[in-house]
Order: sequence, then structure tokens, then C-alpha cells
Amino acid sequence: MASLMNAPTWLLPAHKPIAALESHGLPNLVVSFHAPRLPKSSPVSRGIQQTAATRKFLVRNAVSGGAAVTSTSSALLLEQLRGAKTKIEQLIRDTYSNPILIRLGWHDAGTYDKDVKEWPKCGGANGSLRFSAELNHAANAGLHNALKLLEPVKEKFPLVSYADLFQLASATAIEMAGGPKILMKYGRLDAAGPEDCVEEGRLPDAGPPNPAEHLRKVFCRMGFSDKEIVALSGAHTLGRSRPERSGWGKSETKYTKDGPGAPGGQSWTVQWLKFDNSYFTEIKEKRDADLLVLPTDAVLFEDPGFKAYAETYAASQEAFFKDYAEAHKKLSELGSKFEPPEGIKIDYPPQDVAPEKFVAAKYSSGEQKKELSEAMQDKIRAEYLAIGGSPNQPLKSNYFLNIILIIAVLAVLASLFSS
Repeated sequence: MASLMNAPTWLLPAHKPIAALESHGLPNLVVSFHAPRLPKSSPVSRGIQQTAATRKFLVRNAVSGGAAVTSTSSALLLEQLRGAKTKIEQLIRDTYSNPILIRLGWHDAGTYDKDVKEWPKCGGANGSLRFSAELNHAANAGLHNALKLLEPVKEKFPLVSYADLFQLASATAIEMAGGPKILMKYGRLDAAGPEDCVEEGRLPDAGPPNPAEHLRKVFCRMGFSDKEIVALSGAHTLGRSRPERSGWGKSETKYTKDGPGAPGGQSWTVQWLKFDNSYFTEIKEKRDADLLVLPTDAVLFEDPGFKAYAETYAASQEAFFKDYAEAHKKLSELGSKFEPPEGIKIDYPPQDVAPEKFVAAKYSSGEQKKELSEAMQDKIRAEYLAIGGSPNQPLKSNYFLNIILIIAVLAVLASLFSS
């Protein structure tokens, strides 16, 4: 089974180097101050501009006959989103890549500025992170490995934009780690090119001089409250940090020396691939020297505005999950432009619904026949077809049976006349 080293999730210092990650088929790399610039031919560098026009073009090539209509486009996109989610779930099972996929979604969305009205210059979840101009920001070092992991998914499901792919992977990684199900919506369009990338410096730092002030400056720019800042900080329940590459944490602890993935680093929690509220309980107690506490972590229990929420989440995982799911959904939609405008939800039909019982009297009148469900209509249709007919056609004649009946009638008549 392939393995992947788990990097810190999102609050890593922008000014310090970050480790590249090992994955199946990738070399063991160490990223310098800036991530290496990707060649122009790289698929994660060039990307695909996922505009409404591009999506219609892709639909025309996916549907025989040609014309792209909104309903067809949405149906095909929904089908591909479901396929992409299944593929990402398998990727996570094979590579333990939850932390880096969460970080990818966060860093694409986390550049949003609510005071900039022009799209995509406002930043946010628009897929611009795939371009070298943004990928090479110091805070994004190592994320080219996450893009490489997802590129085969993008190639297999081209209707899914990069913006959707990053957010789908992030939400799926939370769920796969035991976290809350996030009621996401999809249909995001991609930023067109490097010219749409935002300037460097919009993402949070882990060790600023005034952690509380810094967190509020970054997250209030995106439109988040103190409660949402604390809830989102809980994503640090996943992942680990390496001092030789990020500048934070120990080179190895009793919780990380055996992996999974490449051994080493320091995690925030004991079970650093499980999404729960242990980040808050561990930060509150600070009783284990093998667990990491960054300045931006510690301040959650020190700042009066943050502390009440941190205490709540330490005491109640249910409260944390509820607030985290809402804050994550909000983050994932910042700066997004949707087509269709209302977005698309991945709604899997329930598998445990009991089949409808057939009660003949219920459908005896003409008016009541209109109330037959699709499932019941399919059931009746199948039964008619099994004996040679359908609900809309008379049964086909059974010639063999007809001959037997005629012979029987003739035999009875012959018997009567002979007597």
C-alpha cells in the first residue's frame, strides 16, 4: 500500500519552508524557501479554464447529438462529481493524504477578501492555486504534491473544475477521518489564468508577534467571526509538523515514529489521522510534551473572545462538529462563482428504504392510478413484460395454449355428439 507523509493542515508559518510529501510514485523531496517552479507543460501548472462556455463544450463532447442544455450539463456534472468523490475516497485510503488535501482546499479558499468585489480578483475558492504564480507562494510550499495526487482524478472527470476538485477533496478528507458530513455545493468555475492569482501574504502565519490580532486580521478579512475562527482552528486535529522543514515541532515523537507514511514530525493530537475534538482538549491541558502547541493554538484558550468557544468545543465534540461543518462550508464557498448559480449537491439516494407494498384496492379507481410511484410502475411493468406484455400493450397471444384449448373444446363436443 502506498503511503503519504502527513503535513500540518493549514496554520503553517508563511515565512518558513514546508516539507514536500511522499506519495506513490513521487520522490522524497525537500522544498526550499519557495516551492520549485513547475514547467509550463505541467498539467497542474497549465490547468483547464473551467468557465461556463468550457463546461458546455465538454458536455457537447460527452453527449451524442451535440446540443448542451442546462439540465444535461448539471446531470453530467453531478455524475462526474460522484465519480470523483469515490476516486478521492480510494486515494485517501491508499495514501493517508487527509491533511494535505484539507490544506489544499483551505489555501485555495483562504485568500478571499470580502472588500474586493471583482471576481476572481477577490480570491477564494476559484482554483487559482493550480497556477505557479500562486502555488509558489511560500505558504503553499509542498502543495504541488497534492495537485499531483488529484491530477488523475481531474483527467478522469474533466467536467469537475479544479475549484470544485480542491473543495471536494478537502470535505471528503474530513469525512473520511471521522469528521462531520459537510453539506457542500458544487459547480464552481475556475479562474482563467495566472493573471487572476492574488498577491502573496493573504494566508495566516502560525507564529506572529500577536497571534489573536493576526488571526482576526486574516479571518475577519474573509468575513469570519470569533466562533468560526476557533471552530476552523480545530482542523489541526489532523496532521503533523517537521522542524527541519517547517521550523516547528519535534523531529519525532512516540506518536509519529512509526507513521503511517514516512515516520517523524510532531502532531497536535495522539491520533493525528482522526478528526475529533481532541485538539481542543490537548491544547487546554498542555499535559503532553510530545504534542505540538503553536502560538496560534495556545491563544484560543488565552484570548477572551476565543476562549468561550474553545472551552465549549473541548467539552462537546457534537458542538464542535456542528460549528465546524458550517464554517467549513462557508469557507469553501468564499469567492466562488457557480454554474448553475444555485450550485449542485451530491445527494446519494438512500439505500435502506423499504420497498413499497402493493395494495390493489388503493389503485382501483382511475384517479388513484395516477398516484402510483415510479418504483411501483417499474415493478408492474416488469411483471407484465415477464408474461409477454406491458402496461401499455395487450398481452401477446400464446398460440400453443390456444391450440390446447381448441383441442379440448373439440374433444368435449365429440364426446357429447357420440353419446
